[in-house]
Amino acid sequence: MNVKQVRRIRPGILHRTYLVPIFQGLMVTLRHMFIKKDTMQYPEQTRTFGPRYRGVPALVKDEEGREKCVACYMCQFVCPPLAINIEAAEYETDHKLHQIEKFPQRFEINMLRCIYCGLCEEACPEEAIFMSKTYAVTGLSRELMVFDKQKLYEIGGERPDEIKKWSEKSKGPADRSHMNGDDLAPATAGGH
Repeated sequence: MNVKQVRRIRPGILHRTYLVPIFQGLMVTLRHMFIKKDTMQYPEQTRTFGPRYRGVPALVKDEEGREKCVACYMCQFVCPPLAINIEAAEYETDHKLHQIEKFPQRFEINMLRCIYCGLCEEACPEEAIFMSKTYAVTGLSRELMVFDKQKLYEIGGERPDEIKKWSEKSKGPADRSHMNGDDLAPATAGGH
C-alpha cells in the first residue's frame, strides 16, 4: 500500500487574521454597488404585470350599475378550496328586474382560502366575476379576509356587458315573465 505524503501549507499572517477573505467580500460589495438595482420603493412604486396576471377575484356590475351575478352557484361549485359562499334570493314580483330569476343576497370569498386559479371566472356564464389586477391583499384578522359582496364590487367596478340580459330583446314576451310551468304547458299539467 502506497501512502502519499501531503505537505500542509502553513497559512501566513494575512490568512490567519482573515484579512484576505474580508477584502474579497468587500470587492464583491464594491462590484455590486455600481450595478443597476431591481429594488422598488413599494408603496410609492408598484410592479406592473402582464395581461394574463390573475389577482384578486372581484364581482363586476354592468354600465348601468346593475349586478351581473344571478347566483347560479357555478363559481361556488367549481372552486377547488371552497372559498366562495353564495346565498341567493329572488326579486319581488313588482321589482323592475323581476325577469331575472335570482340575485346573490350574500356573496363571500374567503381570501385566505382562495388559490387565485381563475376557475370561478371561467365557470361564470354571466361574466360577473373576474380576476382583477389587484395583488395587495391585507387584513388584520381572519374576519377581514372574508370579502363580502360590497368589497368585491369595490374591487371589480364596472365592465361593459355584452350579454345584455336586461334589454327588451333578451326578455322575450312580456306575458311570459315568471309564469308558472303549468300555465306555459297546460297539456302536461298534473303529470303525463
